[in-house]
Amino acid sequence: MDLLGSILNSMDKPPSVSDKQKALMKKQREELAKRQTAEAEKLKVFREKVEEKINKFLHDGSAREYKFQPMDQVYRSIVHDVAEIANVLAYSFGVDGIDRYIIIFKREHAPSEDHLNALRRGEEWNEEIAKRLTEERERQALEDEETTKSRKRKQEFIPTTNYKDKYKHLIGEEAALQAARKTETNRSYGFVPSENKKDQRSIEETLADIRAKKKKIETAAQVAQPEETVTE
Repeated sequence: MDLLGSILNSMDKPPSVSDKQKALMKKQREELAKRQTAEAEKLKVFREKVEEKINKFLHDGSAREYKFQPMDQVYRSIVHDVAEIANVLAYSFGVDGIDRYIIIFKREHAPSEDHLNALRRGEEWNEEIAKRLTEERERQALEDEETTKSRKRKQEFIPTTNYKDKYKHLIGEEAALQAARKTETNRSYGFVPSENKKDQRSIEETLADIRAKKKKIETAAQVAQPEETVTE
């Protein structure tokens, strides 16, 4: 115990806080609390103004939307909260930390997806643009519908007559059946088989027959010519 006590006594004691330091720390705490109170009061006032603007917006029969000025995230969260309580639609647009802002819409005038996409791109939006996009979409829908119907008609088409019956008087019923039969390969493909030829004589026999017929014709012609009368 004596050894432990001597060690503890030899150790440096923590520095004591002076009265001046205590007063400085107290002042800092008070300033922080004051700033927090001021910030809370500022947010409260802002919320009251937002509630007033949204209430006025709801009672304006001609108003469809209202755009707030760009603001920080903490203030936008208040606008979204008040809008939800008031049952209005709220959307944020722009770049956070630069020009992020909110637009609120009455539910009966909810923005279309085209409207929202245009605002997200930072583009202008008006009734003329909305009308043009609606007409283009309706025209495209009609074209798609006609294409679908045309494709369906082609798939469901059934001929009312049989083409073989229609042209039977031209090609004959038996000819159509013969044409549909499977053909057999001829063993002398590309040439007329000798057994299918009507004249099966050799070339020499054919030439001899031709010469005989020619001679017979010439003889018959001479016989038919009248004899000439010789005078002295």
